[in-house]
Amino acid sequence: MTLMIYIFSSVLSYSAFSYFSGSNDGNNSTSNVALNEDGTQATKEDTLLTALLKIDPAEVKTESCPLNGKLFTKQEKEAWEKKRPLAIMIENSVDARPQSGLGAADIVFEAMAEGGVTRFMGLFYCDVQKFDTIIAPVRSARTYFVEYASGFNYPLYVHVGGANIPGPANALGQIADYGWSLENDLNQFSIGFPTFVRNNDRLDRDVATEHTMQATTEDLWKVASKREWTNIAPERKYGRTTVGGDDWKETYKGWSYQDSVGAIGTTTNIKYEFWNGFSDFGVEWQYDKETNSYNRVMAGQPHIDLNTDKQIKASNVIVLLTAEKGPIDELKHMLYTTIGKGNAEIFKNGEAIKATWSKKTRESELEFFDRKGDKIEFVRGLTWISVVDVSTEVTY
Repeated sequence: MTLMIYIFSSVLSYSAFSYFSGSNDGNNSTSNVALNEDGTQATKEDTLLTALLKIDPAEVKTESCPLNGKLFTKQEKEAWEKKRPLAIMIENSVDARPQSGLGAADIVFEAMAEGGVTRFMGLFYCDVQKFDTIIAPVRSARTYFVEYASGFNYPLYVHVGGANIPGPANALGQIADYGWSLENDLNQFSIGFPTFVRNNDRLDRDVATEHTMQATTEDLWKVASKREWTNIAPERKYGRTTVGGDDWKETYKGWSYQDSVGAIGTTTNIKYEFWNGFSDFGVEWQYDKETNSYNRVMAGQPHIDLNTDKQIKASNVIVLLTAEKGPIDELKHMLYTTIGKGNAEIFKNGEAIKATWSKKTRESELEFFDRKGDKIEFVRGLTWISVVDVSTEVTY
């Protein structure tokens, strides 16, 4: 009798499992595929991220993103015009990879954080209006990222604490001195859960707690909205002059962009390391003539965005050469010269361009010029800026 009960329960369990899990006989392979409302197969991006806007595929993209010139729909522009960009610190230690959301940035800055480990600051604005985008792992502030962020007319600066040893690398002290806590500072230490979440299951392996902090773009903008930090840049005084108090884009000039000209150069492979011998952070960009973009490779592997499972692509790659100093303290903090002038290598349309950079003050915009002194016109799309020491060898 016991044997009969066992056999019956086993058959029943198998039948239920087969029913709920769907057929696996090769003739019904799409039975578990998620579909969009229009019947098309959903991508990982469609299913993992929260859709905010339902964009008509036929709607023409006519609106230029203020940050990188990429074209979007009027619906997306209406959404971003109510906000200021998010400048988010994102980790790049080996244990933190792959990152979430980095491929959806409009601009990315990349520089050494400490000990040979690089870090990113992504500026998120136009390309994250359609989806509520997961960003992870969020990490701490560094002084040179604060200075680069300052050139974008008070974006919302997102970080988890920061360097705070007294001295020139004291990022948290500088943020306080600049008055950001009343204008644009979104520090996890003052916000916490549920805007910031420790997601221990983000990756398919166990990692240390410091590699697990995540947030979403919409949750961050909700906090900013509650603080009345909208598209209006803060008003501030310089002697007798008052600036700000209006739409941040009104006083942000931005870069110039060219209509697509396609591949006109023959530079197809770019390589550099931030520190010699630290190959885990070595970068390679592989030019894709068909898409007129550069596929990012890091540590010899395609650099993937976890949100989409897609390799990160940039329309423009900039290697900004400047003076590197450090480590300057017991925590191995670094310093980079961000204000002044220097040389740069710029890659677009398959071209390699010898250029210069200029940033007159902390709050001045970062500008790039060719050898004739004319401003560089960039390709519309993600622009990636790697900040490296003047001694760095860039091969292509």
